[in-house]
Amino acid sequence: MNIYVIGIGLIGGSLALGIQKAYASCTIYGIDSNENHLQEALDLGIIHEKATLKELKNADVVIVAVPVNVALELTLEVLNSIQENTLVFDVGSTKVDICKAIEKHKNRRNFLATHPIAGTEFSGPKAATSTLYQEKTNIICEVEKTAFKLQEKALELFSALGMRIRYMDAKSHDKHIAYVSHLSHISAFMLGKTVIEKEKNERDIFDMAGSGFASTVRLAKSSPAMWTPIFEQNRENIMETLEEYILNLIHFKELLQDARFTEIYQEMENTNYIKQILNGILVEETN
Repeated sequence: MNIYVIGIGLIGGSLALGIQKAYASCTIYGIDSNENHLQEALDLGIIHEKATLKELKNADVVIVAVPVNVALELTLEVLNSIQENTLVFDVGSTKVDICKAIEKHKNRRNFLATHPIAGTEFSGPKAATSTLYQEKTNIICEVEKTAFKLQEKALELFSALGMRIRYMDAKSHDKHIAYVSHLSHISAFMLGKTVIEKEKNERDIFDMAGSGFASTVRLAKSSPAMWTPIFEQNRENIMETLEEYILNLIHFKELLQDARFTEIYQEMENTNYIKQILNGILVEETN
């Protein structure tokens, strides 16, 4: 099986390693606009060979793992280049724009819109790991628009990588992901910005930062090149979530200002319910 991965960073590289582990006889071809990343991926054994878009006619599977703004035009180019039985799927964090971009393409049936809910704050080929997708949820959108045999091929691959599947329409995906992912990244970036601006002496930050700060601000180390286009494509949903988040922050500030600590306690106690939700998710994913 010939697998072409376009974008050999954390996400694409981890897919390449996971697929190699699951399919020993496959050949992984890497395509990347960053020649240094491509060479690094080859040296690390993430890919077997370098390739170009002109070679996609030889592909059994094409994985589009590039920033979501680049994916719009690139996926159209990929669909123009493939054979009848080639599976193409993207792994972007927004789904409405990509589904709209390819909806009338003659090879729409070859495309599957996916979003594996997996990642770290690190980027580049060195961040890739073969186990990134194990027991992670993969959201599939508009599955009915993909040829059934190619759906089967994709599900077999995702199963081999250890992923669990959920189906969702693209609009619902983008709305929900704004809350559980995009807002989290904005919060981390802005917390990091606030601390950097307030604490001019970096030594004070590092000396005083505990595990709570480190875990909360971890996502602020994520790639701006990847996240800015995500915020752009999901702008309306993110604006809605930010409005709700800001209202909660203002309310908390007012409680502090008025010394209403009994209510602050109650707010935090009510929010502790998130532990049950997250524990339920973890239990479900391990069963």
